[in-house]
This record gives sequence, C-alpha cells and structure tokens, in this order.
Amino acid sequence: MPKDKSATRARIMPAAKKEFLDKGFEKASMRSIAASAGMTSAGLYRHFEDKEAMFAALVQPAVDAIKDMADIQTKQAYRYIDEGNLDAMWIGDTDLSRLINIVYEHFDAFRLMLRSSSGTRFEHIFDEFIEMEQAETLRYMDALRGRGIHVNDIVPEELHLLLNAYYSAFFEIVIHEFPKEDALHYLETLKKFFYPGWRAFLGF
Repeated sequence: MPKDKSATRARIMPAAKKEFLDKGFEKASMRSIAASAGMTSAGLYRHFEDKEAMFAALVQPAVDAIKDMADIQTKQAYRYIDEGNLDAMWIGDTDLSRLINIVYEHFDAFRLMLRSSSGTRFEHIFDEFIEMEQAETLRYMDALRGRGIHVNDIVPEELHLLLNAYYSAFFEIVIHEFPKEDALHYLETLKKFFYPGWRAFLGF
C-alpha cells in the first residue's frame, strides 16, 4: 500500500521548523530533522532536494502573501489618485493593518526569516521588500506629479532610511513575539508616530 506523502510531510514540516528556529539554517541538520520526523535521511531527501528547499517551503507562502498585498496596495493607491481622494491612503485599512494580519497568519515563517535565514536566499528578504517599496513609492510620486498634484522632491537615500526605520519598528512584534492583541495596540502607536511624518515628508 503506498504511503501517504501528505501525512509524511505533515511530520517533516514541524520538525524542520523547530530545527531551523532552534539552530538557524546554517547549523540545522537534515539528519536531526529526519530523526525528529521519525524517518531516515534518505527518506527526507525524497521529499526535499536539500535543506534550502525545505526552508523555502516553510517561508515562501509568507513571502508570496506580502507580494500579493503589495500588488493590491499599489492598485488601490492609484485608484485614490483617480478618485481624487489621497487622504484615504492614511486612514482605515492601511498598509500596516493589512501587514499585521499577514504576519499573524504566517508568524513562524516571519520568525524564521528574521532569526534563522542566514545562508539562504531569504537572508536579505526584508531589504528586498524595502527596495521594492522604495521604487514603487518613487514611481507613485512621479505619477502624482504627472497629474499636477504637488508633492515634495525627496532624496531616494532618505526615503530608504525612513522605510527601513518604519519596517524595523513594525517587525519588532515578531522579534519579541508579541501576542496579536498587544501588537494591535503597538500598531496604533506606530501609526500615530509615523503617519504624520510620512505625510510631511512626502507632501501629500
């Protein structure tokens, strides 16, 4: 009778997550993961080509969720231009509100990326997100100017610095493993602190 691969994978993933969180990617052992999952190393390699493929399986859904959120936010931001309602960008279901829901849906994946990803292609994933947001913000500012809307002239390096500060503050909730209720309170504090500054910096 063929073995249920999904059941085997269900044993592997928690074992891999614990190993990576406890030891980091570079010190994690495929042999140790296999033992924790109740299988041989050879059996483990039938499911994953290598250690990085296993790490990717744990974190890629979170990465994809952030990219999907960014696409939705970008489309919404351009709709605000069409509607003549840029103020809506700063109220209601903001970027941080959406992001916090994604983080708590994939909390351990974010812990892995922040704490245990050295040596993987995800090691600099948050720098990549910031660079992506920086590029999109600059394009958006150009679009506003093209519509005759006054915005400030900003220095890309300053934008990068502020985005890094903004998201570094946000991801403290993961580093310190805040309960979601506490994180939601922290989120409101971040909004009060950062949003007026963002509006003054960007000029809209």
